[in-house]
Amino acid sequence: MQRKHFVKYLTIIAFVINFNSFAQHNEHETQHEEKDLKTEIKEEIQHHLQDSHDFTFFSDKEKGKHYGISLPVILWDNGLQVFSSGKFHHGETVAENNGNYYKLYHNKIYKTDAEGTISYDEAHHPTNAKPLDFSMTKSVVMMIVTGLLMFLIFGGLAKSFGKGPIPSGVGRFFEPIVLFIRDDIAIPNIGDPQYKKYMPYLLTIFFFVWFLNLFGLTPLGVNVTGNIAVTFALALLTFIITQISGNKNYWKHIFWMPGVPPLMKIVLAPIELLGVFIKPFALMIRLYANIMAGHVVLMSIIGLMFVFQNWVGSSMTFLLAFALSILELLVAALQAYIFTMLSALYFGFAVEDHEHEHSESH
Repeated sequence: MQRKHFVKYLTIIAFVINFNSFAQHNEHETQHEEKDLKTEIKEEIQHHLQDSHDFTFFSDKEKGKHYGISLPVILWDNGLQVFSSGKFHHGETVAENNGNYYKLYHNKIYKTDAEGTISYDEAHHPTNAKPLDFSMTKSVVMMIVTGLLMFLIFGGLAKSFGKGPIPSGVGRFFEPIVLFIRDDIAIPNIGDPQYKKYMPYLLTIFFFVWFLNLFGLTPLGVNVTGNIAVTFALALLTFIITQISGNKNYWKHIFWMPGVPPLMKIVLAPIELLGVFIKPFALMIRLYANIMAGHVVLMSIIGLMFVFQNWVGSSMTFLLAFALSILELLVAALQAYIFTMLSALYFGFAVEDHEHEHSESH
């Protein structure tokens, strides 16, 4: 949001407070301006939460200019269509490529005509054709950046062990975390030696989620793990690995539980089968909801700094936003830890050898 824009609103509010003789006339104007300001704040929050085809650092709304980085748009529409998202001008214009016209509407690309016509059904949903979209959105870019960052960090950590038992450089910070995941997450929940084949996935998922959560707290305006499509994909990976790893005891305890009367087995089997899908669903929702809620609360508190009518309220809001930002750093690591811990727990259920345990107890 433009700073001058906020100063204008705050000036109007101060004018109403200081000149009470014009209270009735100015009160109506102030309420109208505050309503516009709150609407603008809500729009900025929604824009931050959604994925987009560009990185926008700041905008000059009076001149209609946006400053940032445009990302490539990759569509399949009777052939491959590749062009820069800058042609959309943040949804304000129609993009033309190879004689085809496309319109960016609510962050989705629709095929249209030269005038940018969007048709609607009775429920006011667009009926225009949507080409297959393989575009490089900012979420995709941040996932690629995170993957490359992890490759560089842990590639260097692995090479440092070839020089001696003690890692060097940034590896000294990450080695204790790797050992923590092995000794306090993988081994207790999966068991030794079964944990070894799951360590690559557990390490990858922990640092991938953690780094993305941290990037979400930067001014880049990315909300990758607050996107339910991303958390769904991560939870799906855990689900697939769990089902592939399941031994006969795992499936036996789902469909025909030992030591349970036959009638109860028939009743419990559908419940246990439902639990197979509820577990990854809980993984997906927990990460998505916590990260998205954190972004909404933090940006709402920052927006309150421009709504308060005095420096005391704005200062207190700034301190609250700062304290919440520190708390979000903890939440970023905590959510990565919980996702990794529950994944290891599900893997442990899949590979647990119940018959071996029964023989040892006898």
